[in-house]
Amino acid sequence: MRSYRTLFRTPEYAPFLLSFAVYAAAQTIAGLALATLVYRATGSPLLSAVSMFGPQLAQLLGAAFLLSGADRLPPRAILTVISLAFAAGTAVLALPGLPVWAVFVVLLLQGLVASLGGGVRGGLMNEILPKDGYVLGRSVFNMLWGLVQVTGFATGGALLTLLSPRVCLLLAAAFYAASALVNHLGLTPRPPRSAGRPSFSATWRTNALLWSSRPRRLAYLGLWVPNGLVVGSDSLYVSYAPAAAGTMYACGALGMFVGDMAVGRLVPPALRPRLATPLRLLLAAPYLFFVLRPSVALSVVAAAVASVGFAASLVLQERLMSLTPDHLAGQALGLHTTGMVALQGIGAVLAGTLAQLTSPPTAMTLMATASVAVTLTLFALERREERQPGAGVPTAAEATGTG
Repeated sequence: MRSYRTLFRTPEYAPFLLSFAVYAAAQTIAGLALATLVYRATGSPLLSAVSMFGPQLAQLLGAAFLLSGADRLPPRAILTVISLAFAAGTAVLALPGLPVWAVFVVLLLQGLVASLGGGVRGGLMNEILPKDGYVLGRSVFNMLWGLVQVTGFATGGALLTLLSPRVCLLLAAAFYAASALVNHLGLTPRPPRSAGRPSFSATWRTNALLWSSRPRRLAYLGLWVPNGLVVGSDSLYVSYAPAAAGTMYACGALGMFVGDMAVGRLVPPALRPRLATPLRLLLAAPYLFFVLRPSVALSVVAAAVASVGFAASLVLQERLMSLTPDHLAGQALGLHTTGMVALQGIGAVLAGTLAQLTSPPTAMTLMATASVAVTLTLFALERREERQPGAGVPTAAEATGTG
């Protein structure tokens, strides 16, 4: 599938995208509003960064207990419940006088609920689209995420000049509720992809099976670690340039949109696998110079250029799906999403701590340096793996769903 027209004629794909777009708009507006609220209340770069990206750490717990539900629960119902839970939690965050510790309790609960979202959405997209349409469909999904971030952060930044952060949080809660409605009305009820009830043991058993393959491990690490370290740099925008943070996030999202469009639509399939390492290096390289504290204009351009590198995730997700049986696709993508956002949360905590000890621009450069080092190490390991016979061949347990 190489045509956007064919893609959007696929039943359910349009409402699937619309529900995600509304959900993502709520997430961007709420994240910027909450980070601003916490920074104004505490003056702490660490707490501001953690309030925006720290909830993703809670998804590690969700991955341990809930992730088997990505394939064992009906997708429409779960996506609807997740949106409603976020609507309620975001409304609580808008309560006047809510102490900072209570804010982080709510974010912890939201992170646990969100741990199912990536796997459910990824598995559902894998069902909605034919095999040859996955990369194009995923690129449009990522491009939409980029566009929503551009408009969401820009709109959020503008709203914060006119309205209080709490009013912006209430607006985000309404968006979450609208996403739940679109899920309920626009998606067809589908049965779970796998039999059995979600459980701690089922989650760990399948996670262990997915992690047992060395090629998949390398794909997961490539998706998680360089990305998470650079997002740690991104989490410092509010403390680096408080007045321009919304613009930096918006331009970063624009760069992500451009990268996903180019890789998903313009790059030939045969060339895509070669781009994983160059794109991961591009993701970090512009931040190496932030220690020089460039002007806001140069910082905005650097954020946009770097974010083109997020398109590496398309290449690595395609590799991951080629190494994973269909009946494990939901949990495989859920593990990817959970690991990715958890590493982003860890990156935010690490970057915020470094910023407290040094300065935001120094911390951003240190995080980018670490990302480059990890990417080069993974590239060397991937080259070695490619020379091994039988690399990427599914095991009997994976092929039959046992183990």
